[in-house]
Amino acid sequence: MKGIFLNPLSKNNPVTVQMLGICSALAVTSKLEPSLVMGVAVIVVVACANVIISLLRNTIPVRIRIIVQLVIVAVLVTIVNEILKAFAYDVSKQLSVFVGLIITNCIVMGRLEAFALANKPLPSFIDGLGNGLGYAIILVIVGFFRELLGSGTLLGFSVIPEQVYSWGYENNGLMILPPMALIIVACIIWLQKSREK
Repeated sequence: MKGIFLNPLSKNNPVTVQMLGICSALAVTSKLEPSLVMGVAVIVVVACANVIISLLRNTIPVRIRIIVQLVIVAVLVTIVNEILKAFAYDVSKQLSVFVGLIITNCIVMGRLEAFALANKPLPSFIDGLGNGLGYAIILVIVGFFRELLGSGTLLGFSVIPEQVYSWGYENNGLMILPPMALIIVACIIWLQKSREK
């Protein structure tokens, strides 16, 4: 059980090792807050979907299993999206369509196919938590550096002292552009691979 939870956090991370969920890592990480919210949303959806599919695995006809999985994920994503609109409307607007696109996130469908269909509910839940958290960690790291270096803020609060700006420091506007997310993810992959040697 420990390995099921811990492997996706580093050795088998869905973003840096399996190369899944890269699109949203590029799209929602220009600020830290939407990165955190998107990470939590994916954790909830993957963990809950894994449990539901695991409970139904022996009753789902093989021919329609993908359709059933999509319907379950779509229901969960809709619930998460409505909760975000009700309690975090500003972040919901920032994430716009990307919460809805969790339905097509390769991490979600991959875990349902690769793990939940073959395992009991508790290991499936732990697998969903681990993979969702592995994804969220990468999003938070990328969002942290992009917002800090691109805007000089974290969670909307200014963290770089005005004195630093008076010395000639300027925020790097390139950090806010999507290609920088890809470069940061590449740096994380490089660090991860160099530690494994």
